[in-house]
Amino acid sequence: MSAQGTARSAMGAADGEALENLARVGMLAYGAVHLLVAWLAVELAWFGGGGESADQSGAMSRLAESPAGKPLLWVIAVGLIALAVWQAAEVLRWRSGWSTAGKTRTKAIKKSGKAIGKAVIYAALAVLAIRFATGGGQSSSQQQQETTAGVFDWPAGQFLVGAAGLVLIGVGAYHVYKGVTKRFLKEIDTTDASPGALRLVTRLGQVGFPGKGVALAGVGGLLVYAAVTFDPSKAQGLDGALRTILDLPFGRILLTLVAVGIAAFGAYLFVRARYPERT
Repeated sequence: MSAQGTARSAMGAADGEALENLARVGMLAYGAVHLLVAWLAVELAWFGGGGESADQSGAMSRLAESPAGKPLLWVIAVGLIALAVWQAAEVLRWRSGWSTAGKTRTKAIKKSGKAIGKAVIYAALAVLAIRFATGGGQSSSQQQQETTAGVFDWPAGQFLVGAAGLVLIGVGAYHVYKGVTKRFLKEIDTTDASPGALRLVTRLGQVGFPGKGVALAGVGGLLVYAAVTFDPSKAQGLDGALRTILDLPFGRILLTLVAVGIAAFGAYLFVRARYPERT
């Protein structure tokens, strides 16, 4: 029995390592999507846009048009699915703490909630990548407008859309907070990082988290606006948020700064793939 148990533990460790390596591929893929979105934002700011939406769907559309784009989209999809499975496994890992008391239970519920949210995001992006890889991709803004219109038909639908917008604004604000306070460093284990690597992770996170936070808050603001006006066409997603920034005074400069932040977040994910999460 001891030998069998040891074998099972070894197999479980091997499976966990294989999943973690796949998740690293997904982290790199997720970072690449951010870099593409940042480039589309720069194009929008200075060259009128390249014809695609300045969001994840636009990035994947641009990738699908390249010679090796569709195989790369499949790689991205597999990596993002691995990330989703990895986060689902995190929920199972923390489930035992739900029945405890005090800080342990609070930590377990918090970790599980974050893991569920990340798993949903990664799975949705994986589906988006598969759709573009198979030639059935659709603008994220259009999908969000259709989804918002559907939710408006639910009981208290207008309230739900507004609440979702407020949640996104809060998540965006938290991203800015994490960047400014360097709280993101508490989430990853950089024990083995060299001083130079630690400085790189820190600087990228300090720029990247606020940049992404502003973009998320913009998307949330548009959802709140859609709820207040009861107009689903106002829910224009990330592309609409970036175009709203462009319409502000000094919009080109502001949008370029947001693009730099999104690019820094993508680069942060590249480096982040090197380090495990802190438990």
